[in-house]
Amino acid sequence: MSEPLEIYLLSKNLSSWSLRPWLALEHTGAPYVEVTVALDRPDTAARIRERSPSGRLPALRHGDLLVWDSLAIGEYLHEVFPAAKLWPNDRAARAHGRSIAAEMHAGFSLLRKHMPMDVSGKRPGEGRAPGVDDEIARIVELWRHARARHGAGGPFLLGTFSLADCFYAPVCTRFVTYDVTLPPEARAYVDAVLALPAMRKWAAAAAIESR
Repeated sequence: MSEPLEIYLLSKNLSSWSLRPWLALEHTGAPYVEVTVALDRPDTAARIRERSPSGRLPALRHGDLLVWDSLAIGEYLHEVFPAAKLWPNDRAARAHGRSIAAEMHAGFSLLRKHMPMDVSGKRPGEGRAPGVDDEIARIVELWRHARARHGAGGPFLLGTFSLADCFYAPVCTRFVTYDVTLPPEARAYVDAVLALPAMRKWAAAAAIESR
């Protein structure tokens, strides 16, 4: 590829928004340059603004094109790297995957607030504010339904790895951090996501960052 790819991220230990498009980019196998902006520094806001017109990260630069927002980045990577099959060929599975990714992108505010991503942390029992268990139950049911309809081809939500898994990967880390009890099928899905080489790479970087 002649045009360079750069992805701009926030904390690997704490930023669920950054993990999603990074995982998709890793899955493409394309070479890229990664820039991580440290949080809570005097110049953090200015460094983010230099890279994203929204004042938020992640963002992806591809040559002269800038894409911001994790969902938009994922869809762009699907278009640019069709061989990576970030969405399945089957139209029904693709629509299902987009629906559940969008639900994660726009929802689960209580889980986000009370169980923030902390990849290297161990916080069992924390975060169980009113309403959080209902959101956890919705996620578990969402996973079960996706696997029942489209999961025959592998261990992921649509069988083979897809953008849907990118959007629930941060949830998988949360369920480990907060020691959430899950039914066997949901636990097997979490284990499959966390066993991905890319997820192991992210977790190792998060551990270094959190020291």
